[in-house]
Amino acid sequence: MSQEINPEAGIIAGGTNDSPEAMVLSKERWEAVRRLHGLEKLKVSEIARRLDIDRKTVRKVLHTQWRRYERSARNDTLVSAHTDFLRHRAAEVNYSARILYQELRRDRGFAGSYQTIKRFVAPLRSAAEATLVCERRFETEPGRQSQIDWGQARVHLRHQAMVLHVFVLTLGYSRRGYYRACANEQLGLFLEAHEAAFAHFGGLTHEHLYDRPRTVCEPAAGTWRWNETFRAFAGHWGFEPRLCAPYRAQTKGKVESGVKYVKRNFLPGRRFVDMIDVQAQLDEWNATIADERIHGTTHIRPIERFASERESLLSIVGHGSFGESRRLTRIVADDYLVSFQTNRYSVPFRLIGKPVDVVPVGAAIRIEHAGSTVAEHPRLAGKHQMHILPEHGPGPAARNARQRYASPGPVLLNRWLGPAEVEVRDLAVYEEAAA
Repeated sequence: MSQEINPEAGIIAGGTNDSPEAMVLSKERWEAVRRLHGLEKLKVSEIARRLDIDRKTVRKVLHTQWRRYERSARNDTLVSAHTDFLRHRAAEVNYSARILYQELRRDRGFAGSYQTIKRFVAPLRSAAEATLVCERRFETEPGRQSQIDWGQARVHLRHQAMVLHVFVLTLGYSRRGYYRACANEQLGLFLEAHEAAFAHFGGLTHEHLYDRPRTVCEPAAGTWRWNETFRAFAGHWGFEPRLCAPYRAQTKGKVESGVKYVKRNFLPGRRFVDMIDVQAQLDEWNATIADERIHGTTHIRPIERFASERESLLSIVGHGSFGESRRLTRIVADDYLVSFQTNRYSVPFRLIGKPVDVVPVGAAIRIEHAGSTVAEHPRLAGKHQMHILPEHGPGPAARNARQRYASPGPVLLNRWLGPAEVEVRDLAVYEEAAA
């Protein structure tokens, strides 16, 4: 014997509606029973055989009117004592009926079934989803707000796997983004990435929105407390930091879209040599693809919409870098150089691929690894220059013990200095020497 259950079903059974033998029958099959008996004059047993239902059900159909199936209220009675708890707790567990059921059984002595809780939660979830759909999209005027977040992805630098951390800052009005490849998400790189974004845009917005990372704030006695260094950084640049409300990460959906865009459009199929190569490819992709695409929400190219936002940004003219006195982390590139404010400085070649700390000290740059100083350089005043110490390289100067511990002069590779000077002598000197 089979049963049918659908939204339009009625209860037809050989006993009461609450009996275990109760059977749910659709209106179409109920009408079929009445038609076979009334028009074709079939017996009860023949009707039961044709429709594959119980004979008691056929008899009841012949003596009752069809009515819509109504679920027993017994389970609802079990839930009623926990209604307030469920309505309050449902949003906190993202409307997970499984979690709510487990908590009710463990903490509140609930004796009902999981399906009962699932039915109770379903309309609550639907109402919450409808609210989100009906919310007005949060738009900001030009220059008002930026949204900041991190994205992570596993990549290979040559043959070494590592987790790449991508800093993303998205301007709220134009949707133009800045993307920075980083080795980690520590405060030093976090602040430096901000300043790189300010330089990229030629300014910054009045507000910055964050999703409560520890580099920005930390929990304290039921509330949140600003990271003091970050707060000083915000004051240095003159922007107001703001935090997303708890459980409302969708308020920073613009930057989250930017993170997904990097993962789906930039990373697939690419190969990288080192972190400098990652950033070079990222910059090229940003300029030729990300800035030039037709944005799915604004339906305008971000670089085009940015033209009307540029004048509303806070100026960076006259602002020195907040990070000049801070320790910054770098990954040593394949050419055993590390960058600091567009200039590059050498370290011992054995540190290629390893993290080092760059510490500006007055007019000098000190580079440390594992708590020890591995290099010191004079701080270059210009941009895009290199300062290389010969003993850092893998060539003969580094392998020769006598020269390694000597004091060779540094090599300054910011420009070509021309051919070496040659002393000019009178030919009479050579004639005298030959005689």
